[in-house]
Amino acid sequence: MSTNQLDKKSQAWSALFSEPMSELVKRYTASVFFDKRLWKADIQGSLAHAEMLQVQGLISAADFAAIQKGMTQITDEIASGQFEWKLDLEDVHLNIEARLTQLVGDAGKRLHTGRSRNDQVATDVRLWLRGEVDEIGVLLTELQKALVDVAEQNADVILPGFTHLQVAQPVAFGHHLLAYVEMFARDAERMVDLRRRINRLPLGSAALAGTSYPLDRERVARTLGFEGVSQNSLDAVSDRDFAIEFTAAASLLMVHVSRLSEELILWMSQSFGFIDLADRFCTGSSIMPQKKNPDVPELARGKTGRVVGHLMGLITLMKGQPLAYNKDNQEDKEPLFDTVDTLKDTLRIFAEMAAGITVKPEAMERAARKGYATATDLADYLVKKGLPFRDAHEVVAHAVKDAIAAGVDLSELPLDKLKAYNPAIEQDVYEVLSLRGSLNARNLLGGTAPAQVRAQVARHRARLA
Repeated sequence: MSTNQLDKKSQAWSALFSEPMSELVKRYTASVFFDKRLWKADIQGSLAHAEMLQVQGLISAADFAAIQKGMTQITDEIASGQFEWKLDLEDVHLNIEARLTQLVGDAGKRLHTGRSRNDQVATDVRLWLRGEVDEIGVLLTELQKALVDVAEQNADVILPGFTHLQVAQPVAFGHHLLAYVEMFARDAERMVDLRRRINRLPLGSAALAGTSYPLDRERVARTLGFEGVSQNSLDAVSDRDFAIEFTAAASLLMVHVSRLSEELILWMSQSFGFIDLADRFCTGSSIMPQKKNPDVPELARGKTGRVVGHLMGLITLMKGQPLAYNKDNQEDKEPLFDTVDTLKDTLRIFAEMAAGITVKPEAMERAARKGYATATDLADYLVKKGLPFRDAHEVVAHAVKDAIAAGVDLSELPLDKLKAYNPAIEQDVYEVLSLRGSLNARNLLGGTAPAQVRAQVARHRARLA
């Protein structure tokens, strides 16, 4: 057999073509060296398809047994690193099919009855991504648990709450951390919700129009654990909205990680000095021996842009495609794979890093005393004495202005000075003006009072159990 004939036989469509594919085009169009990670899903889907073909009388029981035996050997070869991935065979699907045919002969060739690589790859990606979403859900739970633990330990620790990065009102550090638990809980909800749309079977749609073979698609769906079967063959093979939706949810999750990262970076800086991160999550400087750099949260902040970029890439990839399948869709895998890898690595490391945060309560409280954080409490005090809020707001503004000029906190102004702003002010105002009093006063659902923080901790523990 000539070299040209050998080259042509390596392609699934070779009989139509009069010359082999050029080496440059092979490299440009091949996906095997990144989509080979789909091999487990490809074998799982193929076995479910083969079992259905046998039940439907489209292949014999002997063929099905041979396919099972061959796939078992291929699984062992891939798992042990002995499988030879060939560029000439373009992708994971043709590599596995070619090896199966080599092992079991015509039974391997019959496996592709009633399907196309178009519905095959759509099925493989959904199977693979479904498993990754499940793993991400577990990792999100672990991160939330780590933050809940730190929140519980710091339910009474006073932190300056900021708006516009200016000291606003005192909050419990535990309350602040639970804000991120709420964000990550919504991220977990999005993963559960989008999993339902991932978990629909495209197999049986064939290239684009369905197939004339009497397939039992529902049987395959049950075998593979899919919740439903795609209802339109054109849509099933051509859209990647499930991948885009996943990447959108991943982008939101990484935005939440990035916001937490930014705060960890600020809090660890000498200007704040609110926390310390364990040494194993930081690096030093090659020239400045005093430096301890928060590289992990900085890099996570940077990787957020990477994931958001993948979302933009996938949306752009899909936006101009006519029905049905187009080769463009080969470009969905690398950004999707990288998004999953980045997300999983980030969640793993953040759960461990969060658990090792060292809190510096004294530094937090000192900072809270600098920004007149109880000014709103004084206004609320006057409202309870009968003053309209807008008038109370004006009174307190004058008091803060005078306190700034004197270089003292509101709580350090003498009572006669405070009464000069409004005669309704009494000795009990000093409890109102204390950081602890401000914190305890906000004892309502969703508030920052330590009692509320502990109640929320209990709710999260029950939810995450």
